[in-house]
Amino acid sequence: MSLLQLRPMAPGDQSEVADLIYASINTWYRLHGMPQIFQGGPEVTQAFYQVYSVLDPGCCVVAENTASGRLMGSCFYHPRKHHVALGIMNVHPNYFGLGVGRALLQYIIDFTDRNGYPSLRLTQSALNLDSFSLYNRAGFVPRHAYQDMMISVPPDGMTQRVAGLEHVRDATIDDVPGMAELEMDVSGVTREQDYRYCIQNDLGFWHVSVYESPGGRIDGFLISSGHSAMNMLGPGVVRTEEQAAALILRELSLHLGRSPVFLIPVERAGLVRQMYDWGARNTELHFCQVRGEFKGFNGINMPMFLLETA
Repeated sequence: MSLLQLRPMAPGDQSEVADLIYASINTWYRLHGMPQIFQGGPEVTQAFYQVYSVLDPGCCVVAENTASGRLMGSCFYHPRKHHVALGIMNVHPNYFGLGVGRALLQYIIDFTDRNGYPSLRLTQSALNLDSFSLYNRAGFVPRHAYQDMMISVPPDGMTQRVAGLEHVRDATIDDVPGMAELEMDVSGVTREQDYRYCIQNDLGFWHVSVYESPGGRIDGFLISSGHSAMNMLGPGVVRTEEQAAALILRELSLHLGRSPVFLIPVERAGLVRQMYDWGARNTELHFCQVRGEFKGFNGINMPMFLLETA
């Protein structure tokens, strides 16, 4: 589009980007016969800026209409040591189907290639065939599938008990090197700044648990968000299904009376079955999409949309 100009997001764009995220995602779901994701007005989606202006300052590109000065689209991206993650991408409903998403995507592909990162990753809804086609045409390959599951936690807590729960504890800053070593072994990437940020929890809605095996090795971690717009478990990385169940139970128990969403790899049949037994229901499906190098997961990877850097 001749009226489209790409530029880095400026601090003054914060409210408009929040409004764009809220309108774009809610409109897409309503157009496809599903309830909207966000409730409470665009103020709730300011959380993306609040988080990423600290974690990744300057790493949001916006598409501006040069005639009106209004924002047509936006996309956060997250450079890490071994990869770049393409974060939440949104196009204003007024500009659906006009190539705005393609322009934003190309900007981040060019950034990734220009800076020599071996891969660009994202977690993408399997329900959105338009975005699937956009990424697929650009060279992304679906490498892994997840089912989004939701559990309603009773107000008085979960009654289930699992083996290994005694090895789960609150994470500390001293755990960051062990968490990075674990994720590098399981997923082939590291993101130490993300772990540190969530453990410090300056915004007050994060929590991080680790699974510490006898001998002191970190064999799992799981982050959760208690934000009003995004009550979620993840991201997380774990070696075994049993360890994953213990971490999930610990984090669910921190969200009394709420219904957190989390992503389970579809091939982890035992863990999926266990979640059903706990009362989980499926809400959506997602793909891990990768452009560039990818090594298979040597364990369990549980991505999420905030933080979205896996």
